[in-house]
Amino acid sequence: MQPSTLVSIGAGGLLGACARHLFGLWIVSRLGVSNPVSTMIINITGSFLLALFLGWSLRQGLLAPQVRLFVSVGFCGAFTTFSTFAYESIALAREGQWLAMTGNILGNNLLCLAGVGLGLALASRL
Repeated sequence: MQPSTLVSIGAGGLLGACARHLFGLWIVSRLGVSNPVSTMIINITGSFLLALFLGWSLRQGLLAPQVRLFVSVGFCGAFTTFSTFAYESIALAREGQWLAMTGNILGNNLLCLAGVGLGLALASRL
């Protein structure tokens, strides 16, 4: 992997993480909601942005790979990893890979919930 690729992803990640924090604060102040509703709004927004960007950029074929990585892996990945999960699930469905899509959705949701439960249980013993 080229160093410029890592710099592109890292710079996008820095901006995406900051945008997530600021957007979360804005949601709480403007809409008067907090977690998990604010997180859901961020996840929906990030999913939309990733799909819009990748759908457009891949169809146009005009952007350099570092630009696509900056926005998709860096910015959207730090803004919400849920956007990647959602995009990949829909991509599997569009390819007719229904079993893989179902496994991805169930696996991510159930195993991540189990991971949180295990992490909390472990943390309570530390």
